[in-house]
Amino acid sequence: MLDLLNDLIWSKLLIVMLIGLGLFFTIASRFVQFRYFGNMFSIFGEAFKRQPGQLSSFQALMLSVAGRVGAGNIAGVSVAIILGGPGAIFWMWIVALVGMATSYFECSIAQLYKRREPDGAYRGGPAFYIEHGLGQRWLGIVVSILLLMTFGFGFNAVQSFTVASSMHDTFGVPTYVSGVVLTVVIGMIIFGGIKRIAKFADILVPVMAFSYIAMAVFVIGSNADRIPDVFSLIFRSAFGLEPAFAGGIGAAIIMGVKRGLFSNEAGLGSAPNVAAVAEVPHPVAQGIVQSLSVFIDTIILCSCTALIILLSGVYQPGSEMAGVLLTQSAVASVVGEWGRVFISIALLLFVFTTLIYNYYLGENALGFFTQKRMPVMVYRVLVAVLVFWGSVQDLGTVFAFADVTMGLLAICNLVALALLFKVGLRLMRDYDRQMKAGIKSPVFDPKEFSDLDLDPAVWAQLKAQRDNTAGLASTKAV
Repeated sequence: MLDLLNDLIWSKLLIVMLIGLGLFFTIASRFVQFRYFGNMFSIFGEAFKRQPGQLSSFQALMLSVAGRVGAGNIAGVSVAIILGGPGAIFWMWIVALVGMATSYFECSIAQLYKRREPDGAYRGGPAFYIEHGLGQRWLGIVVSILLLMTFGFGFNAVQSFTVASSMHDTFGVPTYVSGVVLTVVIGMIIFGGIKRIAKFADILVPVMAFSYIAMAVFVIGSNADRIPDVFSLIFRSAFGLEPAFAGGIGAAIIMGVKRGLFSNEAGLGSAPNVAAVAEVPHPVAQGIVQSLSVFIDTIILCSCTALIILLSGVYQPGSEMAGVLLTQSAVASVVGEWGRVFISIALLLFVFTTLIYNYYLGENALGFFTQKRMPVMVYRVLVAVLVFWGSVQDLGTVFAFADVTMGLLAICNLVALALLFKVGLRLMRDYDRQMKAGIKSPVFDPKEFSDLDLDPAVWAQLKAQRDNTAGLASTKAV
């Protein structure tokens, strides 16, 4: 059943929707992800600012990177290469480049339709822009359920499986022992909430990412003379021109799209949940910043893993070495056995933040259709059970379950984005107009969008805070 659903979703629907809609968003927005690529970094000047009790734009970015960076970057890439050949990496790049535009729109729209909670915090995401943008609460509930199943259950099982198999290969730790430890740790910290997770993520994520990149640069530099050959292999395999890979172009595209989406989540509807929580002067500013996380995840980190594997010489067509074990063996073949330990530790840290991020997304989805305490407690127990279950399963079962729920979630979210595209385009033009007028940090004026179902409390609060900040600055100047 899982195989049949996966074949229908991935070999037919999602390849067309992900690449097709991504290209449409890219062209219709005049390549917004490239036009504002430089602004992604300049916006960081404002991204660290935040009001007490709120998340900064930078914290929201680091939290989404923490969720994206995990098993997909280390195990997912190796799975793509094993099943789709080196050409799968090319299609992962394509999905990421057009996915940057998709991520930009979904995160901007999530910011626009976010709601203010009684405690002053914000909440938003696909379910919210489906309800308030399309007026379809029932579909918002469906998306919330799929989000809960995909991240709270499916993806967490994949993450725990990856850690357990890595620890077993490196240190000989039984998989069930890793599962028990992960379950206990998750149970201890999921009561901390999004703000505690964000404080942890905005320190640990940059350290993890730069450490992994440094290792990759060393491995790549040690085999620099073979880099042109590896890129040639990737391109030939991507278009079915490499006879060594029996799956040909079809397998390369399917695995590239599937594992690319699993890794960078562009269009999946996960990042908007976090993007909506941040406090920014204009929704587009967060959309621009969030599209950078897709670039970091796939173009940088996934490429690092792919080059490590292909440059090491460990990978051979038809290899039965699965998932993270291939990456570990590739690093160990270049730097020695300590490289295997390094990958295990890096993966443990990556997965740790991703597990908590996934839990938060599931709880956020649950909160859309019920505020009662009992369902939340049941959800927490089920998360812990699925973390342990994933650690003792086989690779095929874990990925098949996650792929089905991920595919259905992506379809619903992409349909909603297509229907809300005109709103997103209108929002982008408002930002463009202010930028052309010389305003370095455009400000959202809800009066210009009074025909939409927005939460007045959100933007009234932001305006009051901006006016207060401007008043203080004027007083100091005097």
